Amino acid sequence: MSTMTLELPHALSAELDAAVEAGWFADPSEAVRAAVRDFVNHRKLSLQEQQQLADIEWAVNSAQPQA
Repeated sequence: MSTMTLELPHALSAELDAAVEAGWFADPSEAVRAAVRDFVNHRKLSLQEQQQLADIEWAVNSAQPQA
């Protein structure tokens, strides 16, 4: 595992602390890991969707008769 240092605006840091205090996460590091994991997974899904749409467009264009 690698270590990162980051700076957060005070308001965001307070929200993070509140989530930890509410029991959503064991500590701030766990919350940040969850946020990064969600971001990465969302980006993967978005990229897959873009690739699928490109494949569909290619298939539709390939099926059309050439003039």
